[in-house]
Amino acid sequence: MLITHDTRCALDTVVDLVNTAPEDDAAPDGLPDVAALKDFVRNHEISDVGVLSEFDLSAVRKIRGRFASVFAAPEARAAAALINDLVAAAGTTPQLTDHDGYDWHVHYFAPGASVADHLAADCGMALAFFVVAGEQERLRRCEAPDCRRAFVDLSRNRSRRYCDSRTCGNRLHVAAYRARRKEAAG
Repeated sequence: MLITHDTRCALDTVVDLVNTAPEDDAAPDGLPDVAALKDFVRNHEISDVGVLSEFDLSAVRKIRGRFASVFAAPEARAAAALINDLVAAAGTTPQLTDHDGYDWHVHYFAPGASVADHLAADCGMALAFFVVAGEQERLRRCEAPDCRRAFVDLSRNRSRRYCDSRTCGNRLHVAAYRARRKEAAG
């Protein structure tokens, strides 16, 4: 599957956005305030975003939950319905642009769109490309028992099972190895 630069950036953004959600009631929110939202926007080089407010923070948190539902969707039809709702609500307006030193690419958000609509449109379309390509199963959650972080499996054979931010796979492999050694030792 060919993934363009802007689609890859949108995928990275949506994964990072979903992963800002608290994993449980005791965990802190990764977007606790407007300053954190500003940092998120700056770190992901989200263009055409004006002054951010509490309203924007609330709206971004709301779509974050909707994107999390896409990653949890049991099959493509359910993911497609969720993505269609996100993109439609954002009022998509595809436009060709070549800003900030990047060659021609498509933005799906309307000029002057809120940051939430911007994210819903661009990230929603990036996820839509996976559904269209029959690759919805690549939108995953980490299989480590103590981690549910989202990721996009871009491995050639669709075999990635763990996120790479917490070394979950390595921890579980080491634990399994130690358990086998302990069992063999008797």
